[in-house]
Amino acid sequence: MRATPIAVTALTAALLLTACGSGGDGGDGSGSDGKATATAGGGTAEGGAACRLGKVGVEVGPANAAPAAGDTGNIPVALTNQGGPCTLDGLPGVTVSAGGESVEVPAQKGAKAQPLTLAEGQSASFTITYVRGEEGAADSVAADTLKIALPGDSGDRSFPWTYGPIAGTGAEDISVGAFQVAGD
Repeated sequence: MRATPIAVTALTAALLLTACGSGGDGGDGSGSDGKATATAGGGTAEGGAACRLGKVGVEVGPANAAPAAGDTGNIPVALTNQGGPCTLDGLPGVTVSAGGESVEVPAQKGAKAQPLTLAEGQSASFTITYVRGEEGAADSVAADTLKIALPGDSGDRSFPWTYGPIAGTGAEDISVGAFQVAGD
């Protein structure tokens, strides 16, 4: 069963609000709460410079994983600026890999890039939405790695893909939303 765009939008908004909640949620990077966390050292960035993965903490999940083939899942990704002011000017770069093959994840229909400036300690998020594929099906992608890149930064950061096979590689099967500032 495929979710309707309104249901996916409502679910995505709810997940974003949950992922961006304050304190007490166990987001200490321990991984015991179902979240994958990567953090790189602080430092300062020039005001308005592009946000760099080396100065941004990245937290993937916890996901609303699709339980069965044809179901839709959502994976929130939270970013926290650990340096001086920086700007996210574009859409997130997301790639999924299966073995040696990589597939760039397309933007969600209607996703619009807008420059977001983050002060030190400020957070933003985006959501990856996917349709679970059938295990072993020829058109399913047996992804094992998720790579995240920021606009204006040449690097990426890898996380394990633990959400099952993806139904395909089109925007109807997997897509990434625009950045949203946490708390707005």
